[in-house]
Amino acid sequence: MSEDWAAVAKAINERMKELGWQQQELAARSHVSSAIVREIQRNTVNRKRSPRTLESLSVALGWHPRHLEAVLHGERPPARKELTEQDLSGRLDALEHRLDGITEQLATVIRLLKTSRPSEDR
Repeated sequence: MSEDWAAVAKAINERMKELGWQQQELAARSHVSSAIVREIQRNTVNRKRSPRTLESLSVALGWHPRHLEAVLHGERPPARKELTEQDLSGRLDALEHRLDGITEQLATVIRLLKTSRPSEDR
C-alpha cells in the first residue's frame, strides 16, 4: 500500500491554519518533537513513522486518532465519533505511558526539593 506523505502534510497545514497554530504549538500539544512535526509538515524526510506519532498529531488537531493514518493511505478518515474498542485501548495505553513519565518527573522534583533544603528543615 502506497503512502502519501504530501497529503498528510497538506492536511496538517490546512488544519493548523484553521486553528491559527504555529508549529511549536502543535508540537507541544501532541508531545511530538518540533523537528518531527517540521519534517512531516514540510514532507522533507520520508521515513517510517510510529503510528503513535500520527495518532498524537491527529488527536492534538481535534481529529479521530486514525485520521492522519487514513490520509496517509488514501482512505476516508473516520469521523471523531467512530472510536472503536481498539482505539480506546490505544489511547489508554498512551495516557498510561504519559502518566508514568509525569510520575518519574514528579519524583525527581521532590528529590531535588528535599536535597536543596537547609539541613534544619529536614
